[in-house]
Amino acid sequence: MKRLTTITIALVVLLSPVFAAKKSKKTTETDRQYWCRLAYTMAQPVLENMAKGELQKNMQTEFSPSFDSRDRRVVYMETFGRLMAGIAPWLTLPDDDTTEGQQRRQLRQWALASYKNSVDPQSADYLCWGIAGQNLVDAAYIAESFLRGFDQLWLSLDDTTKQRYINEFQKLRSIDPPYTNWFLFSSIIESFLAKAGAQYDEFRVNTACRKVEEWYIGDGWYADGPVFAFDYYTSYVFHAMYLETLQAMVDAKANTRLDYKKYHERALKRAQKFAIILERFISPEGTFPVIGRSTPYRLAAMQPLALVAWYQKLPKDLSNGQIRAALTKVMHRMFDIQQNYNEGGFLTIGFCGSQPETADWYTNNGSLYMTSLAFMPLGLPADHDFWTSAPEPWTQVKAWGGKPFPKDHRWADDIQTKDKW
Repeated sequence: MKRLTTITIALVVLLSPVFAAKKSKKTTETDRQYWCRLAYTMAQPVLENMAKGELQKNMQTEFSPSFDSRDRRVVYMETFGRLMAGIAPWLTLPDDDTTEGQQRRQLRQWALASYKNSVDPQSADYLCWGIAGQNLVDAAYIAESFLRGFDQLWLSLDDTTKQRYINEFQKLRSIDPPYTNWFLFSSIIESFLAKAGAQYDEFRVNTACRKVEEWYIGDGWYADGPVFAFDYYTSYVFHAMYLETLQAMVDAKANTRLDYKKYHERALKRAQKFAIILERFISPEGTFPVIGRSTPYRLAAMQPLALVAWYQKLPKDLSNGQIRAALTKVMHRMFDIQQNYNEGGFLTIGFCGSQPETADWYTNNGSLYMTSLAFMPLGLPADHDFWTSAPEPWTQVKAWGGKPFPKDHRWADDIQTKDKW
């Protein structure tokens, strides 16, 4: 018996690494599971509360020390609109019985109830439509979320809710946007109305398109108005909302002076070039330059990279495994240790943790939900090459590791457009 016991112990010792490996393999989190966990953590407190009409009651808010005199209720529209713009692609995937599928289905149910509450005057979470110019910005993110999940999020709403949105969107024409990226907030709303079959303002769409073309300065960069600023507004607003404005007008079969399809083809090439630039901004350690204003938007700086990955339009210099590895490294660097959430589970003001000194005068912690814009590749199914391909080193890993890497070069426009008449 003693000899058998000794043999048994020896076998356990010999095989324990195998058992440990199997256990480790079972508990290892894939990149997609990690992204899903981050997205659910960010979305759940917002949508669960808002679905019950309790977001304005329960949200733990935070405002810039220099916040201006606008109505502070804008925080709730900023939170909801910006969050939905980022996770809408994920919520368009069909239901399944995986853990992710169950979370996704729950978030979609909460989101649809939240959409309804946000335009229902009888709901405690009716949003502050039309009380400040800021409403134009965040109504645009709501419209953008509908464009990114048109069938699953817009068409799933009841007719009363749809009409309420149309009415609220149209009333925002009373807001005169400043001579900046705000032109695109008007165009995204109007182009959504066009796609939805509602009355829209062609002038607001086409004026935005013409100004964005004037403000393009080359190599993927846009100036935020007549004067260039070295910040991430080319990421935060320009590439995504310009492409989506143009695509919505194509979908609406709108016949105006502008050839939206050719404009879209050219704008996509510019976005691809900017995606290359953003990928090169990511260091081997998963950091990227913190520049310009609105830095608490965090991962929103990577929106064009996430967008072209979701569109499955990555330029030849970038692979799915490379982009997934780079973005995942940034997410780990930003979210694994630092205190990015307050006690109520809502984002705190900061770039990598709680850093209230980074706030601009217009910043509240609802503004920060733009960070969700980096999660758009979750709209690709789990068996897509973006998720199944092996991770690959990104450009800075190769460059600083003494490995071959592609040279960068200027991209010039090769598509020219003229008014159709």
